Amino acid sequence: MKKLALVLGLFVLITACNQQKEQSISEKIKNEPLFSLVKDRASKIVKSGFNAGDGYGEVWIRDYNTFIELSVDVHPQEVVRENLLVFFRMQGGDGNIIDGFIPKEKASGVGYDYIYSELEPRYAGHKNTVETDQETSLIQAVYKYINKTNDREFLKVKVGDYTVKERLEMALEFLMVHRMNDQYGLIWGATTADWGDVQPEHDWGVYLTDDTHYAIDIYDNAMLVIALNNFLNIVPSATTKWLPIKTKIEENIRKYLWSEPLKKYIPHIYLNGSPFASDLDENAIYYHGGTAVAIEAGLLTKEEIKLSLEAMIDNVKKSGAGSIGLTMYPPYPEGSFKNKGMYPYGYQNGGDWTWFGGRMIQQLIRYGFVKEAYEQVMPMLQRVEDNDGFFEWYTVENKPNGSGTFRGSAGVLYKAIEMFEDFMENEGSVETGKGMKGKH
Repeated sequence: MKKLALVLGLFVLITACNQQKEQSISEKIKNEPLFSLVKDRASKIVKSGFNAGDGYGEVWIRDYNTFIELSVDVHPQEVVRENLLVFFRMQGGDGNIIDGFIPKEKASGVGYDYIYSELEPRYAGHKNTVETDQETSLIQAVYKYINKTNDREFLKVKVGDYTVKERLEMALEFLMVHRMNDQYGLIWGATTADWGDVQPEHDWGVYLTDDTHYAIDIYDNAMLVIALNNFLNIVPSATTKWLPIKTKIEENIRKYLWSEPLKKYIPHIYLNGSPFASDLDENAIYYHGGTAVAIEAGLLTKEEIKLSLEAMIDNVKKSGAGSIGLTMYPPYPEGSFKNKGMYPYGYQNGGDWTWFGGRMIQQLIRYGFVKEAYEQVMPMLQRVEDNDGFFEWYTVENKPNGSGTFRGSAGVLYKAIEMFEDFMENEGSVETGKGMKGKH
């Protein structure tokens, strides 16, 4: 009996300690002063414009997609809507979507082959053809806009000869016709570093060239799965056609890109050889950004998410980086990219980007890893205060780089904080907060 009483006593003590631990995390989240500070600064930055940041003149769809919900909060709805329509007015005849647009009079000195459209005489567009996320980013942005505003009439707006709904499908068809690889049943782009848009074979690296090494990666395909989920949510009549396609892409991602022994996504499947040195073990590189987006797409189990987070934390310790926004670990060796900015731990080659780290935080909350999410978001929030801004990326020494008003970073952190707040308001139920409305 004494042994039983001792066991019961220990059980009660452990339970009480666990409850106290959970309460302390809850109290920290509830009383965290950086939440209000970062939300206030994010609102002001997004309210000040729509271009990606002070280092960019263009409105980029891959960025706009990550702060459009906050834009609805701080701008007139019709202005947010109009920006989306510009992308549709500049859509290519084959359904492709531009990266970004800029007033015509400012379209010079950057080096782009500018794109023009009779439907949109005010702007010039550009497209980084090495990447394959423009179409999927626009679909996701439209979904978020409709989800936030309930403006379902937007799908019926006529742009030229087609409605927005028809143009969304045209964007998907572009990927199926022009970027789908039949052998693997997955979409391709140029070889880039994780989610980046710089290929190794050129000094700038944003355009497909004769030297391009074509590859399939997790980021592009996870973005497509999210876009298909979003499209089917707002256009359920398209289910018969697109649901089987989505299901097959999900199966092929698992079959060809996920390494079960390594418990991670491999960086690339090459279609015409690798651009990197033959002695590089590329499968040893862990892609943080693509993994976060894959989690958003619903492609990992909860246990795999836990293992992914553990790997990211371990990579941060090994590299000395400031947060799990670390693009990848280890980075590609010196000289792997002709672009001088892509040195080890530079820019997209191992730079630390809150723009993607914040998305990982959102998914941790979504899947119930709230304590872990709080622990991992704090370095990202702290450097907003320390550096008085939302910088584009940070060095491995945690020094800010690039635009100091990077709206993508502001948008993802704002949404993550909202999700923390919703978690608290709903007594720990992550399924019922605003942040869960887009759950796939």
